[in-house]
Amino acid sequence: MGKNRYKCLILDHDDTVVNSTATIHQPAFQAYLNLTRPGRVCGLEEYMLKNCDPGFIQMCTGEYGMSDEELEQETLFWQNYVKDHVPVAYPGMRALMERQLEQGGHLCAVTHSFAGTVLRDYRANGLPEPELIFGWEQPRERRKPSVWPVEEIMSRLALRREELLIVDDLRPGYEMAAAAGVDFAAARWANDIEPIDRFMRNMCGRIFKTVEELGDYIFTD
Repeated sequence: MGKNRYKCLILDHDDTVVNSTATIHQPAFQAYLNLTRPGRVCGLEEYMLKNCDPGFIQMCTGEYGMSDEELEQETLFWQNYVKDHVPVAYPGMRALMERQLEQGGHLCAVTHSFAGTVLRDYRANGLPEPELIFGWEQPRERRKPSVWPVEEIMSRLALRREELLIVDDLRPGYEMAAAAGVDFAAARWANDIEPIDRFMRNMCGRIFKTVEELGDYIFTD
């Protein structure tokens, strides 16, 4: 069966476990712009780039001038949109998760989606459920890239930093890992946006273009 490098995988959700930005989140955001800022367009690549840097909240407030009240309205609009749209898990994700658990490891999720949405998506795709989920329902100061979710996982599961691997497709996940002193793997199978790939390559060095590649790194012979 081989050996597992890490006792706990901390997984991002969108564009890491499920293909959701292109099919759900960017269309939902554009639909909200159509209602509130007619004529403004945020295409898929721009949406992904700005979610990576400077981040979603900063994009909304800086690029589109949204107030705190509008941010709350956008979140409600997004939640309602997500209710009727279920993303598909990436090929190989279920097998990777099952192997992690078979070898006595842990699965957790730190995400900018809501925990309830994450559970729904896991169940719809037949994935084993994470032990702990920290999502958008957390106060802003506890959301990724805050190290708070990582520290909570270490505390609750009695794990050391070197036993964790954070898997994420965007900069906030990397920044959380770097601040927490935890290993990071860039999940770059959702798209081929070169500025994001270049950032990940320069900063963390561990870039994986398929789930299978990630599995080969995690599980050694």
